[in-house]
Amino acid sequence: MSEEFESTFITLTDEDGNDIELEYLDTVEYNGAVYMSFFPTIPEEEAENAEDNDDYGLIILKVVSSNDEEEELITIEDEEELQAVYNLFMEAMFEEEDEEEE
Repeated sequence: MSEEFESTFITLTDEDGNDIELEYLDTVEYNGAVYMSFFPTIPEEEAENAEDNDDYGLIILKVVSSNDEEEELITIEDEEELQAVYNLFMEAMFEEEDEEEE
């Protein structure tokens, strides 16, 4: 399988201590900050109903440095910031699709 089609998965731990496995999609910069997009992995038994479940949509997280210089991924609280970054990810995704069709 070519590298172009290989997926990268990460496991994050939420504030309640639950592990969440995510598939990495892309990284963009906006206003000097770095953002990463992911899709959650879907357990096989839930795959049929995933389209109807909001828990399986695009996840956008902001990369921030903590006090000990470790990078952390945090949720975006500001709706305007989230919408602007979402639009950047959508533009990039559609740009890639257009290039593939050519």
